[in-house]
Amino acid sequence: MVELTDGTKHTMIFLGAFAAAAIVIGTVVFPFWNFIREEIIEDVEIFESANGKCYVNTSDGIPKTIDNCNIPSGTDVTVKYSDRMPKAVIYSP
Repeated sequence: MVELTDGTKHTMIFLGAFAAAAIVIGTVVFPFWNFIREEIIEDVEIFESANGKCYVNTSDGIPKTIDNCNIPSGTDVTVKYSDRMPKAVIYSP
């Protein structure tokens, strides 16, 4: 049987504690699935259009900005956006 030195034992304990902390932080404190947001497709009306940007109100209560958009105000469009994010795009299936 191989006998471990104190330095090797301390290294193994440190690496084990580090791995356990990483697992706890990765699953409990900061779950990675928060990065995966739901894509929502919704019919909305453009309430403002200026300088190549359009602005719409969506059901999540966060106004969305659509870049490269010259559609006049009052036009109904279908947009796609990520939940709780401020950007949207015109959706065309």
